[in-house]
Amino acid sequence: MQVIDTHAHLNFDRYDKDREQVIQNAFKNDVKYIINIGIDKRTSEQSLALASQYKRIFATAGWHPHAADKYSEEDLLELLGKDKIVAVGEIGLDYCRNLSPRKIQKEVFARQIEVAKQYDLPIVVHDRDAHADVMEILKDHSPQKVVFHCYAGDYDMMQEVIEQGWFLSFTGVVTFDKNKYFHILQDIPEDRFFVETDAPYLTPKPYRGKRNRPEYVKQIIEFISMIRGKSPNKIAEKTTANAEEFFNLP
Repeated sequence: MQVIDTHAHLNFDRYDKDREQVIQNAFKNDVKYIINIGIDKRTSEQSLALASQYKRIFATAGWHPHAADKYSEEDLLELLGKDKIVAVGEIGLDYCRNLSPRKIQKEVFARQIEVAKQYDLPIVVHDRDAHADVMEILKDHSPQKVVFHCYAGDYDMMQEVIEQGWFLSFTGVVTFDKNKYFHILQDIPEDRFFVETDAPYLTPKPYRGKRNRPEYVKQIIEFISMIRGKSPNKIAEKTTANAEEFFNLP
């Protein structure tokens, strides 16, 4: 089954010793595409460099809420002019660690949504302990294509996201927090979600505790297939199609 890892950070230094091997292993294990995610200027540039090196890797550019106080719209606009940028992200709010002041986080999130709309690009949302404010800002600015990366909201929020026509993306967290995600995974419409590793973080069972890798997206597919009562191939086929359409992949 072919799968897409819609959110990875293969530019991070945890891959410095074996990055090429990790990438080739992913492709050998039926990972069709990898989307490498920017979180500030430097990592967005690194993601672009990876995408230019590998035909099957794509990149995003954006300022994560932790880096909101360093946001440069000039730099973002320059990055979005490059080939193989498929989204603005990851952007949003993080009220868990508050590494940037909340006021600045909100302003920078809103600005990047507007830039994404200008470029007709989807947005990849980081939402940690900030559900109400994230939803309020999104509704105020009405972007068309939105995915909640590493979805962490509850069932009611899932319904609200779906009503807006937006998407959820699930990580390995679902494999070790089954009680929280069971009904969400069971009931979400099949055309409104896809999967990701968030590598090197959030490694799914049975590899939990190890560094995450793009091919482990298959474990997430298999877990979701068990809950939905469908074959892994069916889940892989649909989530791949959803991601290809959302990110406008070839």
